[in-house]
Amino acid sequence: MATRPVEAVVLGAGGRGRQTVGGYARQHPYNLKIVAVAEPDPERRKCFAEEHNIPPARRYPSWEDLLAQPQMAPALFNTTMDQMHFASTMPALAKGYHVLVEKPLTTDPVECVQVVEAAKARKRILQCGYTLRYAPFFRTVKELVANGTIGDLITVQHVEHVAYWHMAHSFVRGNWGNAKRCGSPMILSKCCHDLDILRWIIGRKPVRVASFGSLTHFTAARKPAGAPARCTDGCPVEHECPYSALKLYLTLQPTWIADTISLDTSYDARRKALETGPYGKCVYQTDNDVVDHQVIILEFEGGLTVMFTMEGHSHDNVRTMRYSGTAATIRGHAGLNQISVHHYNSGTTEQITPGATEGGHGGGDPAMIREFLEAVRGDDPSGVTASGEDSVDSHLLAFAAEKARRENTVVDFAAYKADIEKQARAKA
Repeated sequence: MATRPVEAVVLGAGGRGRQTVGGYARQHPYNLKIVAVAEPDPERRKCFAEEHNIPPARRYPSWEDLLAQPQMAPALFNTTMDQMHFASTMPALAKGYHVLVEKPLTTDPVECVQVVEAAKARKRILQCGYTLRYAPFFRTVKELVANGTIGDLITVQHVEHVAYWHMAHSFVRGNWGNAKRCGSPMILSKCCHDLDILRWIIGRKPVRVASFGSLTHFTAARKPAGAPARCTDGCPVEHECPYSALKLYLTLQPTWIADTISLDTSYDARRKALETGPYGKCVYQTDNDVVDHQVIILEFEGGLTVMFTMEGHSHDNVRTMRYSGTAATIRGHAGLNQISVHHYNSGTTEQITPGATEGGHGGGDPAMIREFLEAVRGDDPSGVTASGEDSVDSHLLAFAAEKARRENTVVDFAAYKADIEKQARAKA
């Protein structure tokens, strides 16, 4: 156990900043102490500061204001919105902070390379918030593939099932529903996690990328007859609509998404938030433009093929997968924390339940923060699993997949990456 906590500042006191980073600091005060916060929403800024005993002089309305000050701690957690990551991480590295930035690193492929090069030049830790790498479930799958349990890996099927309510909350009504506004296509903002975990487990270089997908359901053409602009305005089909904001947010016991729409989770406050904010809008009448389903076909070195599916119309919010090799098949259900290994020669099935999963993302959230703090304490840029440098390919895979989808083409990944790196060098 650490004798003194690592001090850190936090940019952004929203869900990830307050609940994940802030929650870890509250539960592990011996390991992490938050000494300053930047948050534009005054209510969220005040609430976060009071939870961590941050004095008024160290409460800032913007990340620019905080980073205009002399360095206040060795570590910085960047949980701003996606489109702010590059602009805020670059000066944080220049100030001397070690940075853990929520995924994605940036919303532009050239910037991804630039920010990684900046961290290397300044010998600062840059860790990407790829929490799945730290979850016992995915670490177990990686170990099984790496140790030859299934023989030579031939093909992979990976599905991210985005629950219908999560799709409506985050990617229709919410912050990531409009790619122009948030700066990220769906495959980056939601699924770079998955592309990273695939590349990490497979351990080979990507060769080619193809992709197909569209926004099919959450469009004006699907609007029920007579549906008003808001669910609170007396919709005639509200009682039979699974996306009803009244059903999702006005439950007797507030869920985590209720905290997103209002810090005050009382019924009246939530009702008011629905009447005035984006989360009360009819899902068929918002400015959303990101896909609600997409498939990516990947080829890796050695002829290994991968089919990755993101679907936003699931009953459950979970990842499932199948890794097929020459000696066995792995089937996994991350939500149930269950892995089955079907051995061809013996005809037997081995059932595996990975270790403890306390904490968000199957235990990945606290493990990720803990590893970052250990690296900061040792001032060791090589001490994190999901380093910025090691995370570049997963970001570029997302950008390449979106290029393939939009241009109806197959992307040669090596050529695509070389071109991005050339552009980054030109901007250096």
